[in-house]
Amino acid sequence: MTWDVLSIIGTIAFAISGAIVAMEEEYDILGVYILGIVTAFGGGAIRNLLIGVPVTALWEQGFLFQIALFAMTIVFLFPNKLLKHWAKWGNFTDAIGLAAFAIQGALYAVEMNHPTSAVVVAAVLTGSGGGIIRDLLAGRKPLVLRDEIYAFWAIFVGLIIGFELVKQSYELYLLFICIVILRVLSYTFKWKLPIRSIHPSKNQSAL
Repeated sequence: MTWDVLSIIGTIAFAISGAIVAMEEEYDILGVYILGIVTAFGGGAIRNLLIGVPVTALWEQGFLFQIALFAMTIVFLFPNKLLKHWAKWGNFTDAIGLAAFAIQGALYAVEMNHPTSAVVVAAVLTGSGGGIIRDLLAGRKPLVLRDEIYAFWAIFVGLIIGFELVKQSYELYLLFICIVILRVLSYTFKWKLPIRSIHPSKNQSAL
């Protein structure tokens, strides 16, 4: 039950995220659907390849494909006045997708009896893989590669589940809520990981 719920939540959240990005880039309706689909299912496809799951397993998710198509259609038909709030709520939708899919990916790896390292990789790829493909197709710098804290929360999920610190369904839902909150706090208060640039700063260049 937990698996199914997280799959539905993540699929809807990332399908909407991809569709909105496509509309921001002024893609046509086909582009909206393609970007939404790769955002919702791209991470899972990459995960499956790396942990040994047949790629054909992706095509067995017909119900989730229907949900994604329905969500994208609704968003495409939204009035522009509502879509203008994407800047405010878009990151929140992405946070939901990240949390849901990271947990789902970690559970997938645990079910296949993979080591903790593989659980972490599965969580990261499932939680952020679709977003990376989305940003690349949209000609944007992938969110996960910026200094803003993003993939770190997927790593955190992988470690928590890999070390079996949470097992019950209610614990997984609490973890989901915590990750969403942490992701929201990280972009609200601009938490960042350390960065180091080899390029001189503007002030140094001016000297």
